[in-house]
Amino acid sequence: MLQLPPSIQRVIEEFNKLPGIGHKTSERFIFHLLKQPRTSLGGFAQALEQLREKIIVCQACFNFSEQNPCLLCSDPRRSPETLCVVAESVDVFALEKSGVFPGRYHVLGGNIQQMDGIGPQQLRIRELVARAKSGTVKEIILALNPDLEGETTALYLLQVLRETPLKITRLAQGLPTGSNIEYADELTLSKAFEGRR
Repeated sequence: MLQLPPSIQRVIEEFNKLPGIGHKTSERFIFHLLKQPRTSLGGFAQALEQLREKIIVCQACFNFSEQNPCLLCSDPRRSPETLCVVAESVDVFALEKSGVFPGRYHVLGGNIQQMDGIGPQQLRIRELVARAKSGTVKEIILALNPDLEGETTALYLLQVLRETPLKITRLAQGLPTGSNIEYADELTLSKAFEGRR
């Protein structure tokens, strides 16, 4: 049986480390890249190197940025009184695409996942509490995924922040637009009834 050259195998193994990328997809990526001109491949490698060199973590919100504070934290049009708490930086970008949130963010760096050894100490909860007690923030919006880890994290944050005088809200949950009630699970229907307006 033909073995792949070690250099190809090494890159496949690196691609396999990415979330949602399996062995077959990694192979397709590599063989596609190998068909590209050397200049194109060099541009790809250079872009990855610049990613490592230029991207930093904003010390205010903990989002990825090329400057500190990031563009969102340094924008005077954004309200410092409303803080949207998300698990990961990708959540900030998803919310920003909608254009509906005019405040600032706080990126936790993940969710509580005791099975994987990720507890509150591994997240930026201490920094969130400090921001909550700063006197500037009036409302904290918990924008965490409605899954087990997101719910666990949200409940923990509600407990930690309960003694602050802040308004703490969560994103509404329920039936997505275009869906059918008959296909919704019990939890989704329950959340839809709780969040009705």
